[in-house]
Amino acid sequence: MSRVLLISTNLATAPYAVYPLGMALVARSLTDSGHQVEQFDLLAAENNQAALKEMISGLKPDFICFSLRNIDNTDSLSGDEGWYLETARKTIAEIRALSSAPTIIGGPAFSLMPEAILDYLAADYGIAGEGEEALPRLLSEINSGSRPPAISQGRKPLTGKEFAKPLFHPEILKFYQQQSGIANLQSKRGCPHHCHYCTYPGLEGHHFRRRPAAAVVDDIEHLTKTYDVRTIFFVDSVFNDNQGHHLAIAEEILNRSLKINWSAFFRPAGLDSKTLKLLQRSGLSALESGSDAITAETLEGLGKDFSLEDILTTHNLCRKLKLPIAHYLIFGGPQETPATLSQGLKNLDKLSGGVLFLFSGLRILPGTNLYQRSLKEGVITPATSLLRPTYYFSPMINNEAMNLEISAACKGRRLRLFPPGEALERMQVMQRFGFKGLLWDQLVQPS
Repeated sequence: MSRVLLISTNLATAPYAVYPLGMALVARSLTDSGHQVEQFDLLAAENNQAALKEMISGLKPDFICFSLRNIDNTDSLSGDEGWYLETARKTIAEIRALSSAPTIIGGPAFSLMPEAILDYLAADYGIAGEGEEALPRLLSEINSGSRPPAISQGRKPLTGKEFAKPLFHPEILKFYQQQSGIANLQSKRGCPHHCHYCTYPGLEGHHFRRRPAAAVVDDIEHLTKTYDVRTIFFVDSVFNDNQGHHLAIAEEILNRSLKINWSAFFRPAGLDSKTLKLLQRSGLSALESGSDAITAETLEGLGKDFSLEDILTTHNLCRKLKLPIAHYLIFGGPQETPATLSQGLKNLDKLSGGVLFLFSGLRILPGTNLYQRSLKEGVITPATSLLRPTYYFSPMINNEAMNLEISAACKGRRLRLFPPGEALERMQVMQRFGFKGLLWDQLVQPS
């Protein structure tokens, strides 16, 4: 079997450092296949270039694999600072000078544009999609002397029971506990919803594939008892679903009497007081809502299958239960007009007491309905490279004037965070003062 070095390339720390869960999943799969695996995190390693050189020298890897978490930060106002592929390219070039081992790229960012990213990063191979089965198979093919294609992918979508169990690295986990206090878990993959800008269905499929609730809580128990983890964020596309998987997880946590704080990204519909109380008893400490818009017209423009009334109902239930809630809201998307902008900014008052993360424009990515709309409206052409961020703004609105109106609506409002870069800076200041966790929930004053 082979010696394999896995490297997480993510260096972003805003709003907080995020444990490289994908690397942990692939590490488990490779280890179970008999490979000798080492995990290296560029963010977690002190003096990372020297430490990486020492690891390569000691391990003498047969393969070096890189995980790409994000292409950019999806903030239209951040400029080149929000684009991450150049840093990854330099890292791979530096490592090529240290080792002749084949280089392999994977991760969610790579899977968005595998051919273009593989070419830009000048790596040998790539894994598009789930790596648990595809990467061990690719290594076996290379070792057998065959000539696999430059880009491989899983032969079939894995079922929830087939998902690898994370192989957490103690030192890397310790770093993230010191930095953010949060560990990540995934309870399912896929998304059955049809938001026009979203890449989750393309990356993970159009149906939920759920891990058994007991297996999810096994991981929680392992993290709490082995590493004293006290806060978990579920990285599912949407945590609540119509089959009650989220409720089964909550009940399993309660059955085992685990003491854990957890949070997740929720769809702001289908939630009632009974459900939220059960989730709270199991440890739900804050709720992030993918509301995305706050007028009927712009919700329709984004392809949302819930209403403004759903958003407000969810918000008011959380406020009543003293459950911190944050809404992510996008202005300037399809069907935005001066009238919807004005109404949307007025409607922000209906979300009082919640933290509002406001964004301007939508990142255009292949495989989405927004991509097709952008082609039809002439925003892009089939030849447009999307490696560097290109944003969609409604042709019915002036985005610069819109940004000024959003800024004015946020002035003096502590819980309205815009532009995104300034919001992240505020939370990083909180980190420097020793705050940990989601951070935004600590902005909310108890009612």
